[in-house]
Amino acid sequence: MTTRNYRLRRNGRYKKQTISSQQTFLLYLGLLSAIGLQIAYPLVHGTVLRDITLATVFIGAATMILHSYLVYGPFFAVTFTLVTFFYSLAIEALGVKSGWPFGRYHYDHSLGVQIFGVPLLVPFAWMMLSYPILIAARRAAGSWVFLYGGIGLMIWDLFLDPQMVDAGRWSWKLVGPHVPFEPMIPLSNAAGWLFAGMGLMATLHRFLPQERRKNAINSQVPNILLFWAFIGGVIGNIFFFHHTKIGEFVGIIFAVYLIPYIFQLRFGRPDTA
Repeated sequence: MTTRNYRLRRNGRYKKQTISSQQTFLLYLGLLSAIGLQIAYPLVHGTVLRDITLATVFIGAATMILHSYLVYGPFFAVTFTLVTFFYSLAIEALGVKSGWPFGRYHYDHSLGVQIFGVPLLVPFAWMMLSYPILIAARRAAGSWVFLYGGIGLMIWDLFLDPQMVDAGRWSWKLVGPHVPFEPMIPLSNAAGWLFAGMGLMATLHRFLPQERRKNAINSQVPNILLFWAFIGGVIGNIFFFHHTKIGEFVGIIFAVYLIPYIFQLRFGRPDTA
């Protein structure tokens, strides 16, 4: 083998893969669309509000799936989608029928087609939430991905539930204690999200590869969605949804939760491997 051939093979082997400008455009178009729809949410009413709710979830989930495909490959994207869809559908159907693990609740038909009493929209909401949390948990939590991920999903839902209950998307039969500053949400819902979230995170972490197919791509898109969930939740609850205490209480919890991840992004290994 000549020196020239060796160098060509070596350079080809270690060449970093990137995504096209069109793929980058689609990622950021989906991200900005989902965030823009959430910004518009408190400014509209009626059927437009319902349509924005549906569009936000489907666009957000599609953007996260697209990012997973481009960065980690088709096996990751398909496995993540199927596992999250069927896991969330099963746990939500169990919750609707039995009241476990979340408590007694039911979904309004305004969320569209239902399967076993669960709107088809709901598993896609789990996908939109779970992907950024999984990335953060894998980077920040070491062997405790399942716990960090479960806590993240629980905190995210603490912002989401009052907003959706106010809009009539689902309702609770309150039994026992309620979440602090959320008298319409039972404490069992927070516990249910924690344990159901830990189960999903453990499953995803077990079966999804961590090696990136395209090493030059970072996690900026899911990170922006994750940090927007924090910023938007605080601003929305304090200034638009009349839940000042929720915005402050959950905002503090969310900020503390994000500290280990922020530390890793700032001082840990580069976000390209």
